[in-house]
Amino acid sequence: MDIHRPDLKRRAQRRRVIYLAAAAAAVLLAGWAVASLEPAAPGVAGSSLWLDTVKRGDMLREVRGPGTLVPREIRWIAAETNARVERIVVKPGAQVQADTVILELSNPEVIDLQLGAEAALKAAEADYQAHRMTLESQLLDQRANLAGVKSDYESARLQAEAERDLAASGIISRIQARRSELATEQLKLRTGIEQERIAKFEQTIAAQLAADRARLDQLRNAAELRRRQADGLHLKAGIAGVLQQVPVQEGQQVTAGINLARVAKPGDLMAELRIPETQVRDVAFGQSVRVDTRNGIVAGQVIRIDPAVINGSVQVDVELTGALPAGARPDLSVDGTIEIERLSDVLYVGRPAYGQPESEVRLFRLEADSDRALRVPVKLGRASVSQIEIAGGLSVGDRIVLSDTSQWDAYDRLKIE
Repeated sequence: MDIHRPDLKRRAQRRRVIYLAAAAAAVLLAGWAVASLEPAAPGVAGSSLWLDTVKRGDMLREVRGPGTLVPREIRWIAAETNARVERIVVKPGAQVQADTVILELSNPEVIDLQLGAEAALKAAEADYQAHRMTLESQLLDQRANLAGVKSDYESARLQAEAERDLAASGIISRIQARRSELATEQLKLRTGIEQERIAKFEQTIAAQLAADRARLDQLRNAAELRRRQADGLHLKAGIAGVLQQVPVQEGQQVTAGINLARVAKPGDLMAELRIPETQVRDVAFGQSVRVDTRNGIVAGQVIRIDPAVINGSVQVDVELTGALPAGARPDLSVDGTIEIERLSDVLYVGRPAYGQPESEVRLFRLEADSDRALRVPVKLGRASVSQIEIAGGLSVGDRIVLSDTSQWDAYDRLKIE
């Protein structure tokens, strides 16, 4: 007969619960283990990487920028007036002197204005001479009148002195002698008045002639301007050098002030470099520069730094102190390297991609005697064109990857194949 055993049933249920719990724990433990595993390191061909070794020693800080050779002295020749280009006498590239005619222009109105201004100047000069002679004649008349009054005064004075003696002797009456004295005093007063009148008239003459000369100067300046405008129809170089540009054509109408030609002295050149705005902060006057003309290296020094930023760069002017190689000419493309400073006894390495100075980056460092590269934090210091100072995170002899590794940002390890 069957015997009812409920304890066996409970024991079987307990075993099933334990087995299920153990299975669930095993699954969870396996999931955690899988999740905690690092992703497999991607394989990278060593030949595709740019590697460098950390060194200790002296590092030369430099900045580099492209540029062009330009003449130190350039003369743009502009049109004096509106005109029409009749003839291009000299073509660009020709050697010119200061009086070489480059363009012949035409404007009949300018010629008419010149003739009118010169005629007005000549008429004003004739009027000035006539006015001056009239005033001088009037002055002579007043001086002659003064001479007559002085003569009358001297005669009256002598008569008054004589009658004074006669009146004292009783020969003539005292009244007659007094009348003579009064006439003498009146003539003396007239003499003073005439002298003062002449002085005032001389001042009037000076003022009138000064006004006439001012009008003459104004007409003379106007005539000179018209003469210069007329001469400007024969456009001259102004300096000795090479004609670089003539940006007009025969028959073209030009307006006053427009540039018609550019002349430069080709033997006296300087370099205009364009330095990135992020690197120009350490550039200073007098720093040494090496200018690569593609046909030789020319020494120079910084003489000017433009205060404005244009298109992300700053213009730096360089005076060339070395001899220019053959073939150097204006507008020649060059590369300039400016020496900032020399750092002594520092850790440095080749400049990594996107490695900015005074920043912290994570770079792949190759493990010794291994084919793996681990990502490590590196603190960068001062930078040069192709080198950068290591402020922390690396030691002498460490080999690091300088190439762009942005495609492996999700990995902290690389396998070098």
